[in-house]
Amino acid sequence: MAVAIIGVGHTKFGNRRDVNVPELAWEAMKQAFDSANVEQKDVDFFVVGTAGLWSSEAAVPSLMAEYAKLGVGSMRVEAACATGSAAIRVGYTAIESGEADVVLVLGVEKMQESTNPTVIEIIGRFGSYFWEFENFGLTFPAYYALHATAYMAKYGATEEDFARVAVKNHYYGAKNPNAQFQKEITLETALNSPYIAWPFKLYDCSPITDGAAAVVLASEEKVKEWGIEEKVWILSQGVGTGTANLSKRESFTSLKSAAFAAELAYKKAGIDMDAPYKQLDGANVHDCFTAAEIIAYEDLRFAKRGEGVELIRNEQTYIGGRIPVNLDGGLKAKGHPIGATGVSQAVEAYKQLLSKAEAGRQAEIKNGRWLTHNVGGTGHYSYVTIYSLEKR
Repeated sequence: MAVAIIGVGHTKFGNRRDVNVPELAWEAMKQAFDSANVEQKDVDFFVVGTAGLWSSEAAVPSLMAEYAKLGVGSMRVEAACATGSAAIRVGYTAIESGEADVVLVLGVEKMQESTNPTVIEIIGRFGSYFWEFENFGLTFPAYYALHATAYMAKYGATEEDFARVAVKNHYYGAKNPNAQFQKEITLETALNSPYIAWPFKLYDCSPITDGAAAVVLASEEKVKEWGIEEKVWILSQGVGTGTANLSKRESFTSLKSAAFAAELAYKKAGIDMDAPYKQLDGANVHDCFTAAEIIAYEDLRFAKRGEGVELIRNEQTYIGGRIPVNLDGGLKAKGHPIGATGVSQAVEAYKQLLSKAEAGRQAEIKNGRWLTHNVGGTGHYSYVTIYSLEKR
């Protein structure tokens, strides 16, 4: 059964001390309902993606059922930084299986209710706790720095190459009114920022973020019944799982789970495995750190192994290049509220495919397909989803 996104909502990302958790969530939900022209009574089931360990509210589905008057079943989902895409998968499969016709998917996080050291420690526990965090104190800048240095050693990438990712994503984030950082930066600014975990500097790292995003999913039958004209179909989704302990992995220049998820998604969608970028109009990839974006280019087969760095050097992931990437600013500039990120990517796919993105960051839509790549941990979980103007 085909599944479509028929409405979307997205809050301003950043430090949202002006609202509490239900108020923040409702901002996105209300927009999604209005966009889809539905009401709470039309929803058969709702899914909430939230990690939530840093904020005051844990039972967010119950909280939102009460706050938003949703008298139906719900489910809370958590898959580290891939939580939002995991929530979309639950909603998508609920409709595919015939269990529901209309599903609301919400991703929400209020990370700044805790101090930065607390948030950094909690995220650090998303890896192999006893071996890596407890014994060696690894936090996520250090986790991804291992991948960055491996890539540098094998393929000759430099700190300047990573900084180019930050420059690109801030360039587009500056054009996104919902982004946490709406200011362009220069290469010099990025390179002169303080080190966090070599080779990463401040501008190589995504921020701690509050935010919410929501989508309304509907079955093909409901789309026809309601005569919905503006919709985007979920064409396919691939899911991969990596090892908890990094010492068990074969390579640090790739996230095997992401490459696996991409292969599944491409096969299901009938996309050419050798040059998938020729059949896509753009992508959102999980740039929690700048090197992660370059590695994603290769895991997604936008470039051959070792050649992903050439895409950023030659500005091939800007509008007009081989494949535009992170035109919303990505996690780097838009922000990274853990549970909302994957849903935010879906909102961006919807906006791009329907040519609703803001001026200066709208891709040219020729193929009618957009890819999202959402990673939990350092490839502990990976989701690759392909959205389309045409159903399969």
